[in-house]
Amino acid sequence: MRRLVLAGSVALLASGCLSRQPLTTGSIDAGAPASTARRDVGRLAARYEKDPSDLGTAMAYAHALRATDQGPQAAAVLQQAALRNPKNPAVLSAYGKSLAEIGRFSEAAEVLRNAHSPANPDWRVLSAQGAVADQMGDNVQAQRYYEAALKIVPGEPTVMSNLGLSYALAKRLPEAEATLRQASLDPRADARVRQNLALVLGLQGRFAEAEQVLTRDLGPAEAAQNVAALRASITQPNAWKAIRSAEKPGKPAHPQVAASAM
Repeated sequence: MRRLVLAGSVALLASGCLSRQPLTTGSIDAGAPASTARRDVGRLAARYEKDPSDLGTAMAYAHALRATDQGPQAAAVLQQAALRNPKNPAVLSAYGKSLAEIGRFSEAAEVLRNAHSPANPDWRVLSAQGAVADQMGDNVQAQRYYEAALKIVPGEPTVMSNLGLSYALAKRLPEAEATLRQASLDPRADARVRQNLALVLGLQGRFAEAEQVLTRDLGPAEAAQNVAALRASITQPNAWKAIRSAEKPGKPAHPQVAASAM
């Protein structure tokens, strides 16, 4: 059963800001799916060991490590790549996101600050900076990052979803709901955006509406089970702490509800 869990599933970073798509140069396929990365991790490890200075290999290897849940190893590879390429925004972006995925938020924030310039901002990096700021408890700064990203890509549903969850963390639930409803109406929005909307509806005690939203992606039986789990989670005294946990960067969002928002 696909289940929405209170901690660790509905994650801002996972909803688009911390994309695991590799940014590479050279002969490595930047669009290779995660399944290919898992299959090729051994081959890439050998290539990297032979020539760790090859940027394309390093980036693809780090992507494969992340795809196989070897986050600390990926961060180590990207750290070396960043040391060799300190001005490369793609490398810095990937390194900062990898640090965020393993919970090293202060370091991630520092690296991401250097991943783009005010003259040439990257909305994905801005959204990642917002997610990291939310994890560090600075919801106001996080919302500034999301708003800056939305000036570049107005209405982008992944950024809107992050902004909505940030409002939820700040206990601004009506604004969170309005933002997530707007995001969910975008044709580009995926199930994760709707799951975040269901979470915010549940936090307001509107479980029937949350179930209706979830039914679109999960079906009636699974939606009902998820809402029952969500209802139980929200009654716990640490529900708001769980909301923050769900935003923790790490694995891609899973069709499971989390009572934590990033």
